Amino acid sequence: MDRRHFLRFAGAAPVLSMLGASTYLDSGPAHAAGDDYRALVVVFLGGGNDGLNSLVPTDAAYNDYASARPELAINKSVLAPLSGSSGGHTYGMHPALAPLAQLYNSGRLAWIANTGPLVAPATARQVIERSVPVPSFLLSHSDQVMWQQGWLGDSDASGWAGRGLELLPTALRNQANAVTMNTDRTLVLGRNSPVSFLSPWDSRYWGQADLAQPQSPAAQALNRMARWQFAAHYEAEYSRTFGRAVQESTLFTQVALAARNPAGDFGDDDLSRALRKLASLMPVFKQRGFKRQVFLVQWGQFDTHSAQRGTGPTSQDAQLATLAGAMNAFDQANRAAGLDQNVVALTMTDFGRTLRQASGGGSDHAWGNHWFAIGGPVRGGQVVGTLPTLTLGGPDDADPNGGGRFVPTISTDQVGATLMQWLGLPAADFHKVFPNLANFSQKTINLLHA
Repeated sequence: MDRRHFLRFAGAAPVLSMLGASTYLDSGPAHAAGDDYRALVVVFLGGGNDGLNSLVPTDAAYNDYASARPELAINKSVLAPLSGSSGGHTYGMHPALAPLAQLYNSGRLAWIANTGPLVAPATARQVIERSVPVPSFLLSHSDQVMWQQGWLGDSDASGWAGRGLELLPTALRNQANAVTMNTDRTLVLGRNSPVSFLSPWDSRYWGQADLAQPQSPAAQALNRMARWQFAAHYEAEYSRTFGRAVQESTLFTQVALAARNPAGDFGDDDLSRALRKLASLMPVFKQRGFKRQVFLVQWGQFDTHSAQRGTGPTSQDAQLATLAGAMNAFDQANRAAGLDQNVVALTMTDFGRTLRQASGGGSDHAWGNHWFAIGGPVRGGQVVGTLPTLTLGGPDDADPNGGGRFVPTISTDQVGATLMQWLGLPAADFHKVFPNLANFSQKTINLLHA
């Protein structure tokens, strides 16, 4: 095939060149199946989900919450109740998250209170007085997404999961261990390794080439092009990236052909589609002897400066309902597939939102926020960490104007270190992955079973 045909094939193929791939593959590898499979699935809620309306205290602290946001606050009577108390408070969840309440109450879901990026432990007073270093460009969407995912600055664009996977013992590393399902990739980008792209859709067909039929003329032509070599650096790098992408799509196609439809009542929205795809593939990865994988799924439009409540498709109420349905179905599918102790799903987001409501019926950019984790390895039925004092201008409010922007009391790095240790990262290597943990006496949190 000449170059004109090569470019036509490349244009019809999935856009993977910027993401790369992890290995070359001509046919399905022979692996020994085993139980030592662990996967972390990070669902990143784009825009900054309002954690203060997601997890709400139902004791005396509720009065402070309701007083600070009279139009935005959720009536206590409709909150989905969570059993017991944690950290001196009782809680309920946003009513749209009600399908997840039973996971909390049965010990499969835990909340992480007031977490976010930190350089060092800080109080609101220290932040206001500027006596402690803080992450750069707080309240900026793009910067805080990267900070949450482990960005270390322009000289090191890698993320904490990508760096951590590179430092796992050799026996735990495998093909396609750092995977994104979107064009965003900071979390899973390593310093010395590429990122795998897994499409929520079918990546089997590249133009006329069917990757499930490697002996067909079009597939053979595509694989020959994937091995082309060039003297010019730009062309050589493009060819290498193209080759990795072809081989990796072949791997994902083979895994998909061996997969079964997952259990779980998945919807037809984008998040459900992505999680359904993962739920179908992970049992095959486990069967093939894969050891460790991190998947990044970015979804949502949670920048709710206005119309946060209501039935609009981008209201928090509507989006949390979609999130709850997808996460609940994902957990059901994992349990049905025998992956109960093999998968942890974590929600993250850009930043928290102000306790003070915005004029448009929403909330503005803040800092500390509440996330949750689901899975058999999770110490569920608890809220890890400390709920901030929910008063405007109170002791935890780092906004000089009293907007209710809370300083995190759990660092994103502490959450990340906990999860990467579960995947097999030695504690002795924490400083290589999370440099700022040197400023914290406690490196991990009580989120997972030993």
